[in-house]
Amino acid sequence: MKILFMGTPDYATTIFDKILKHNFDVVGLFTQPDKPIGRKQIITPPHIKQYCLDQDLNIPIYQPKTLKDEDTVGVIKSLKPDFIIVAAYGQILPKSILQLAPCINLHASLLPKYRGASPIQEALLNNDEYSGVTAMMMEEGLDSGDILAWKYQKIYDDTKVDKLFDQLSQIAANLTIEVLNNFDTIKPKQQYESDVSYCKKIKKSDGLISFDDAFKIYLKYKAYCYWPGLFLQSSLKLKEIEFIENDSSNISGEILDIQKDFIVVGCIKGTIKINIVQPSGKKAMNVIDYIRGKRLEIGNILS
Repeated sequence: MKILFMGTPDYATTIFDKILKHNFDVVGLFTQPDKPIGRKQIITPPHIKQYCLDQDLNIPIYQPKTLKDEDTVGVIKSLKPDFIIVAAYGQILPKSILQLAPCINLHASLLPKYRGASPIQEALLNNDEYSGVTAMMMEEGLDSGDILAWKYQKIYDDTKVDKLFDQLSQIAANLTIEVLNNFDTIKPKQQYESDVSYCKKIKKSDGLISFDDAFKIYLKYKAYCYWPGLFLQSSLKLKEIEFIENDSSNISGEILDIQKDFIVVGCIKGTIKINIVQPSGKKAMNVIDYIRGKRLEIGNILS
């Protein structure tokens, strides 16, 4: 069974690794182009390409800027894949590729819920009890193809985005093998359009918060702590926070309590505990060191 794999971040790498370990014939890897990262704009390969380099894998790697040109389609034709497996690739497959082989996408949500770019973060933002992975046949629509299989994952109160990513990556990897081994006997199921919801691509500005609703801030922290993080208008980053309660009414940003290694900050609705912060251009630090340097006391506003 010849597999062409398309994926970019570590979520995709976990699935890719599982396929390799099950001795499928991986005829090629498509991933996004290398891009500049960080302040020094160092050209960096995608996670999955770096994995291939580290493992010294003899697999052709392709990084086209678009899948729509004839040369790219010609390359895929020449590889003659039996299946094209797609996981967080970052480009939409045109009809010219979808027609070449069955294209299966491992989408990190329970479709038709959360079609789009950020399903894992969206599940956390909405305080969902469950997330999961759906294996689906790809078509020209956005995550709208027939469902082949799915698996659930419970979201616990302390589950943050990095942990949920890891859990869903492992689920997706196992689900991929199951679907490939049983593809001929699976009966695809159409998605219910009445249950469709969408999630957008996350921008850096999505991490901006004000102290309005403590619980919503905590959900945002769980969803965005990996990237873009939470930050105030002053650019102060909140690197580690905890939810306390959501019943009290307070002055937005008022420091209500100072303890040995944390502070309690009031929100218009509720309170949160802040442990670690990071001022703009500096390293992360304990919040107590930060407020001492700023000479902030109980009753002052953290901004």
